[in-house]
Amino acid sequence: MIDKIDINNKAISIRKKLGEDPSSPIDIFLLAQTIPDMTLVFYPLGENISGACLKGNSSALIVINSDMSLGRQRFSLAHELYHYYFDTDSSSIVCSKEIGAGTINEKKADQFASYFLMPPAALYELIKSFKDGQDRKLTIKEVVKIEQYFGVSRQAMLFRLEDIRELEPNESTEYRQGIIKTAARLGFDVSLYKPSPENKKNLVLGHYVSQAENLLEKEIISQGKYEELMLDAFRYDIVYGEGGEGGELID
Repeated sequence: MIDKIDINNKAISIRKKLGEDPSSPIDIFLLAQTIPDMTLVFYPLGENISGACLKGNSSALIVINSDMSLGRQRFSLAHELYHYYFDTDSSSIVCSKEIGAGTINEKKADQFASYFLMPPAALYELIKSFKDGQDRKLTIKEVVKIEQYFGVSRQAMLFRLEDIRELEPNESTEYRQGIIKTAARLGFDVSLYKPSPENKKNLVLGHYVSQAENLLEKEIISQGKYEELMLDAFRYDIVYGEGGEGGELID
């Protein structure tokens, strides 16, 4: 049985460790890039894998399936952070796309991700404000607003609402339809429900890139080797530039 209080405490502790308060929505991609010795890779992993975490003695690698929606990628990254910080059973973990299934550690990682991205107190207050004292289930419009606020996929949102008994599994079935259409009609940007654009399907961020830069600055590797490493990391922007000099907007 999962100790949800312990998992929530772990989520709060990592938010604090990464400089976030206990309740606000977060930019998890940016936070992950601040973790020392962490390399973050976005890569198409097929239909059945959401991500992976590989831990070494001096560095770690998290891989996220860029073919999944942006909201799911955010949840997957939070899931992998649980493995990075707390999973001592294995140094190499590959995770399936189904939320709430698998081993006990997979279930813990999903619970952690849910709490990390949607802190219980913040979620409670948001739901309370929508219901305004009424005893009813959330409408589809309210579900969309909540998932947009926290930046999570519909699957992750329904997993959490079922977990806190705001929706029964049979009740949430209807909310699995027309996801993009509903969000668009409410005026939201629908990128949360779509995979990474083609120019960002393959991308490496974090330790690998900065380490290569350090090696170049110390003249341990040549410019040619540095560029080779960057191309291996799909960082064509670093090697070839984007739009040339003067392309940045200073505003």
